[in-house]
Amino acid sequence: MEWFNVGRIVNTHGIRGEVRVISTTDFEETRFAIGNKLAVFKKDDKRPIWVTIESARRHKNFILLTFEGLNNINLVEPFKEGLLKVSKDQLADDELDENEYYHFEIKDCEVYSEEGELIGVVSDILETGANDVWEITAKGKKHYIPYIADVVKEIDVDEKKIIIHVMEGLL
Repeated sequence: MEWFNVGRIVNTHGIRGEVRVISTTDFEETRFAIGNKLAVFKKDDKRPIWVTIESARRHKNFILLTFEGLNNINLVEPFKEGLLKVSKDQLADDELDENEYYHFEIKDCEVYSEEGELIGVVSDILETGANDVWEITAKGKKHYIPYIADVVKEIDVDEKKIIIHVMEGLL
């Protein structure tokens, strides 16, 4: 099964089983909704422990969660430094807008010019605030392509192929 990180449990909070989570998801509203199921991967364990969210609230830079049936610090203490993940099936529930993609769908795509010339492969995605910037690696060199309509013309995640308009000075 393929897993995707949505948060990291950094500590417990209080004595009633609350955990302090650093979120790594763009879908906090749905990921941490009451009744949602998440898999906890303890620090050195490869097997998930499924939990159901009982409560969620924001506190400073963290999200504080409690899980059904785990309302005591001793029950959640072993989760410290663990990862919260969702399965690939759970991603289907997300409401992605048109022209929005998961990073895993874009990474490793081959990038071509409009003329059909292979430019390279998406090796990383940088979140800059205004728009994402894709790091393209080609023959050991790195190029940075902004994910904007003027540049990115076509994305086919099934074929792992992206077509871009190569503006002057882009590469």
